[in-house]
Amino acid sequence: MPRDRGGATVLLLALGLVFVLVGTFGAAVTATAMAAQRAAVAADLGALAGAGRAFDGDTAACAFAADIAGRNGGRLADCRLDGLDVLVTVEVTVTPLPGLTRVAASTARAGPVRA
Repeated sequence: MPRDRGGATVLLLALGLVFVLVGTFGAAVTATAMAAQRAAVAADLGALAGAGRAFDGDTAACAFAADIAGRNGGRLADCRLDGLDVLVTVEVTVTPLPGLTRVAASTARAGPVRA
């Protein structure tokens, strides 16, 4: 009777490790993509909020934009008025893997409708 040497066990463990690594990589890519989407949403909403306060000046518009961006998981990196248009840049920090931190940024503009 031949003795079992455990070759199938080693192969199964190696295959399981491959699945775990691919799953971890996929989760990291997804987390990064979600951070970019969150930055875009926070920038859009922050720009809209700031545009609603554009008549009150730069400080009031940017403070309101920063508040709304923060409530949506972002950090206001830049804000300025261009006439009645508000331009904001929002950053979202994400750590998809331990020891790997990335920043997703998005810029948005909002203002009155022009004919």
